[in-house]
Amino acid sequence: MKIIKFNNQRDITVQFDNGYIVQKTRYNQFCRGGISNPYDKSVFGIGYIGEGKYKPSINGKLSKQYIRWYKMMQRCYGNENRPTYKDVSVCDEWHNFQNFAKWYDENYYEIEGENIELDKDILFKGNKIYSPDTCVFVPQPINLLFRHADRGEYPIGVEQDKRENIIKRYRAVFSKFVKYYLTPEEAFESYKKLKEEYIKEIADKYKKYIPEKLYNAMYDYKVEITD
Repeated sequence: MKIIKFNNQRDITVQFDNGYIVQKTRYNQFCRGGISNPYDKSVFGIGYIGEGKYKPSINGKLSKQYIRWYKMMQRCYGNENRPTYKDVSVCDEWHNFQNFAKWYDENYYEIEGENIELDKDILFKGNKIYSPDTCVFVPQPINLLFRHADRGEYPIGVEQDKRENIIKRYRAVFSKFVKYYLTPEEAFESYKKLKEEYIKEIADKYKKYIPEKLYNAMYDYKVEITD
């Protein structure tokens, strides 16, 4: 940054490299680097605070909007060792904290006794971009329904029965349900039916609490053999 106007020690105008101007600031703040640029990409080299009513902290405590925004940015740009977030990104609009915070206030809701999480891929299966159009706040029990463990040799929800002295067969495993089939495909179809029915059951349970678009996405959700 540089001083572009000096009236006196308590009234200077400073300009940053990106053209942002701060007026009526103090010379001693300039000297100690105490003047901030809200467009400086200070969060993982991507995110910036921007100009607006939303503050990262209030009375020394991080704001709920900032905490959620920071964790989202961290998942995408601060955890190179998390393979589940490979190729996942945040839309340009949400690089600006002000934009995310406004969306947060317009969309966040609470359910007594529940943790509410930010999800990017229930509304649009396989989506890898956090954005206003693709994201929704979701009660944790619902979010867990859509998290899959790393699949092995067989389709999701299918295991091979490895007990000795029995014909080779496969089992569909969902919650406490276990049933045996002769092929992995038959076992998967059983798992698929059970999982989709259960998702609808949970959607109905939460219907009066969750956004309509989340409820509809749960009813439309299809378990695929490639999941």
